[in-house]
Amino acid sequence: MLELPTDLPADLVPLSWLIGVWEGTGVIDFPVGDDRLQGEFAHRVSFSHDGGSFLNYSSTATLLGEDGEQSLPLVSEIGFWRLSRPAGDADAGPALLPPRAEAAARTVDDVEELRGDNGSFPIEVSLAHSDGMLELYLGEIKGPRIDIASDAIVRGAGGKDYGAATRLYGLVDGHLLWAWDIAALGTPLRSHASARLAKV
Repeated sequence: MLELPTDLPADLVPLSWLIGVWEGTGVIDFPVGDDRLQGEFAHRVSFSHDGGSFLNYSSTATLLGEDGEQSLPLVSEIGFWRLSRPAGDADAGPALLPPRAEAAARTVDDVEELRGDNGSFPIEVSLAHSDGMLELYLGEIKGPRIDIASDAIVRGAGGKDYGAATRLYGLVDGHLLWAWDIAALGTPLRSHASARLAKV
């Protein structure tokens, strides 16, 4: 049974089912030219909160060898997930700038004003990869399903070709299932990895 925390800021309630540590395995299958990159990987994802209006996110993946042992670290990610809403004077930032007005606690009614006609909430996900790639995703969360697509990707001068991405997350039978499509290395947008994770 999924237990949801009760001490969350109102803005985190739609995201609350993600909170915790999830582990499992996934598969990679992506064509690059005449080659096909395939394999199985171990995956660990953590969603936590520190009282702010966002979730902290971290993810690690390790390629598995033919014997099932972890053999090669893959890209790790850290980032933040939040409902998308306009920032006001009561919000801190940018940078370390404090709020310019006293903050009133946001309520369920405030969050409900963000709900779209289809019942979903707008979401923003910002991620930094250990290989120097940065991604900003925009999308929506509707119950236990999240659909996001890259709005911006930034890579250093030495970074590999990576042009776009979409991700799908869902809670199915108590497991976190996800799929990640990418456009990279000359291959247009298509599936490259998916996984099934259990809460630990």
